[in-house]
Amino acid sequence: MTPLFPNRARPVAIAAALLAALTVPCAAQGATVDLPWGDLLAGAVQGLGSVLVPLAATAALAALARLTGPLRILVTTTLVERLVRNVGDYAVNAVAGAVRGRTLSVPVGSTVIASAVQRALDQAPGWLVRAAGGVDGLGEKVFRSLPLEEAATEANTLHPALRAMRMRRATP
Repeated sequence: MTPLFPNRARPVAIAAALLAALTVPCAAQGATVDLPWGDLLAGAVQGLGSVLVPLAATAALAALARLTGPLRILVTTTLVERLVRNVGDYAVNAVAGAVRGRTLSVPVGSTVIASAVQRALDQAPGWLVRAAGGVDGLGEKVFRSLPLEEAATEANTLHPALRAMRMRRATP
């Protein structure tokens, strides 16, 4: 036996039969039928809005939560770099024999590093000094930022500076 409709045409045939069944009685009466499609559409949009708005808010908050970690690291790194630059500039201006733009000798460089770290400890917030790596980390960053002569190393410039700075801090 051959089916009346092939498998692909079956849904279309069913929809046409339903449409005919619904519209034939209306056509027989001769009256017009008004469908309140505006109210139907407004209800559908309102229903979709009540579902989509909370989903969009949740997605926005999730994206913001993912961005806060990298954003906080970026801001903290920028603030640490600014702190190192500012205390380094201060120390170059405060130490006798140090001239901005010129290469610093080992003893002057050591004094500049100690002065810069001391300034940071006195003026910067504690969380920013901790973010810079504490006294040692801050000293290393200042050491790397200064124009020092070739003979300057961590052993002969940075470590004596940190030692001198700690001794000054320990003595009232």
